[in-house]
Amino acid sequence: MAAAGLRFDGRVVLVTGAGGGLGRAYALAFAERGASVVVNDLGGDFKGYGKSSSAADKVVDEIRAKGGKAVPNYDSVEDGEKLVKTALEAFGRIDIVINNAGILRDRSFVRISDEDWDIIHRIHLRGSFLVTRAAWNHMKNQKFGRIIMTSSAAGIYGNFGQANYSAAKLGLLGLANTIAIEGRKYNIHCNTIAPTAGSRLTQTVMPQDLVDAFKPEYVAPLVVWLCHESCAENGSLFEVGAGWIGKLRWERSLGAIVRGKNQPMTPEAVRDKWEKVCDFDNASKPRTIQESISVLSDALSQIESQGNISMNSTSSGSVVSSSVDIASIVGRKLGTNVYKYSHLEPILYALGVGMSTKDPDHLKFLFEGSEEFCCLPSFGVIPAQTSMFDGVPSLSGLNIDLARMLHGEQYLELYKPLPTSGELRSVATVADILDKGSGAVLLIDVNTYCGKDLVCYNQFSLFFVGAGGFGGKRTSEKAKLTAVPPQRPPDAVISDVTTADQAALYRLNGDWNPLHVDPSFAALGGFKKPILHGLCTFGFAARNVLKQFANNDVNRFKAIKVRFAKPVCPGETLQTEMWKEGNRIHFQTKIKETGEVAIAGGYVDVVPALEKPSAQEPLRAGGLQSNLVFEEIGRRVKEMGNELVKKVNAVFQWDITKDGKTAMQWTIDLKNGSGAVYQGPARNSADTTFTLSDEDFMDVVQQKINPQKAFFSGKLKVKGNIMLSQKLETILKDNAKL
Repeated sequence: MAAAGLRFDGRVVLVTGAGGGLGRAYALAFAERGASVVVNDLGGDFKGYGKSSSAADKVVDEIRAKGGKAVPNYDSVEDGEKLVKTALEAFGRIDIVINNAGILRDRSFVRISDEDWDIIHRIHLRGSFLVTRAAWNHMKNQKFGRIIMTSSAAGIYGNFGQANYSAAKLGLLGLANTIAIEGRKYNIHCNTIAPTAGSRLTQTVMPQDLVDAFKPEYVAPLVVWLCHESCAENGSLFEVGAGWIGKLRWERSLGAIVRGKNQPMTPEAVRDKWEKVCDFDNASKPRTIQESISVLSDALSQIESQGNISMNSTSSGSVVSSSVDIASIVGRKLGTNVYKYSHLEPILYALGVGMSTKDPDHLKFLFEGSEEFCCLPSFGVIPAQTSMFDGVPSLSGLNIDLARMLHGEQYLELYKPLPTSGELRSVATVADILDKGSGAVLLIDVNTYCGKDLVCYNQFSLFFVGAGGFGGKRTSEKAKLTAVPPQRPPDAVISDVTTADQAALYRLNGDWNPLHVDPSFAALGGFKKPILHGLCTFGFAARNVLKQFANNDVNRFKAIKVRFAKPVCPGETLQTEMWKEGNRIHFQTKIKETGEVAIAGGYVDVVPALEKPSAQEPLRAGGLQSNLVFEEIGRRVKEMGNELVKKVNAVFQWDITKDGKTAMQWTIDLKNGSGAVYQGPARNSADTTFTLSDEDFMDVVQQKINPQKAFFSGKLKVKGNIMLSQKLETILKDNAKL
């Protein structure tokens, strides 16, 4: 029953409505990957009538026949405590709840009886609530839980004849969203799926040929991934079916203010602004209730700042426009910058944020010859920063003076590790503009690409002194928000003494502002001496979190947000205080000499560490024949790597198995530099990953078996760009004579 990859050994999963269709597919998938499964099914028909133990028993027998662990439960989801009690009595814990049970009572709206309405809500919505509530404290105490709610396209979009079902299904989304918020700090994640699959329920609304085509097995893998301990997804909604998955989010138009200061709001004003109310250009995508409500306070602020509005008999609520044309500014593209660099720039950046060869852990960021050479994640701000300023001074109606600019906040999100050399293209756009009275805040979004791939996203929050007072809003739902750290002593504290030349060194990364090196310029800015770049302090903090909570694994660094609260002078000591809350590391940076907070409300989101493979006995010499092949390929690559890189331009990872378990990983990098072959997984992402046994690998290399036959027979598994494997065949053939 072994399944490579995502495992659930030691985890206990409760699947409701698991006697058939989707529930059965979930139960089988979790059991196959090592989980102990409670198979719940009342055994009634799809309308909720009747009861039988046969449905649950049959699935339990299937699981046990394959060597898995499962027990049946025949209770209704309305007896949630009994379902969880079964898990606790059989397996001693509960880790994962899949709320899947459901029935149908389809009627057109006016024909729905009270019973039809109530039973749908009792089973779908109340049942999911009762089962989840019964499991909640157990998940909370063990600091782990994964919950799936099952919504429906009928709930999201509506569907004729399913008013009762639609209402309950969208209610589940609201329940899931709140559970996700409340459970976050306990590492309890809750996500919602809207599946399309052939089942007893979809037979009523779908032709039989589609029921047969939309297999439950095309939904189960999403549920399995969302419930794995390494998955950080929380509070999200997905549509899934036929092998396709899509994530949904809310979108809201910018809307319109339809009343003036000290004036009533009228239906005529609503009518006159209706087109703007419904205009989705530059739409926002609110994610929290705070972001949702913030637009109302912005509207009140704009209304109050309008001054006296001339009265007229129709009271149509027209609004006086300011001299700043906000609509023409928001969404404006500022510039595109191409950043070309070699290994020199990432090394210079690492030195600029305080890394040193005195610390062995830092060598992978400072020495291009290191097998693990990589970029610090915070290097992502460097290619982005130069793309912003081209169009800022020309924004119409704004009193922009770059000499009076303060860097207020910074957000950086990485989608993949940054390449150690190459060409990155950054596109900057004005996300929003805020009126803070004494100044204006520009939110600038910068997307950075490597070729067509989005590598990272930055949001710069820039405060321009003296540019406010134009009657704009004070807050924005587009702003990435800081987070308040927990009210307890920090879990870790790291101190770094900056050098007197820290700013002089950091400015070589491309921020040439003389404020950071010339005392006379610093004095013009109101400082007694030159100050350190805020993004330099940002870099110190980012690398400390990376080391303390991600073991310097750049693949685990997802995002960072900071607010710059006080300037730092070169030579002062930075003290990074850190708190771990699930997959979010809160932090603040203090100046040790003064006690002042330099970075406030900071956090880093990390990806959980992947499960380590179970410890293998050391392989005796010659234990894996494939090692000899890879060592020989490594020698050939050293001799003719440049030529191979030009021909192949790809990274291949090999997972070599023995007795069904991964015994060794090798990477053949024919994409970067002059090529390399090394043990271990690909340092960046692999273009193609091959999995096969040591014995089958040797048969392929020695041409005893055709690679295509190995693939179609299941001996060779390929993930990624399968076409690139053809380029590799010639290399293997050349190295077969050992």
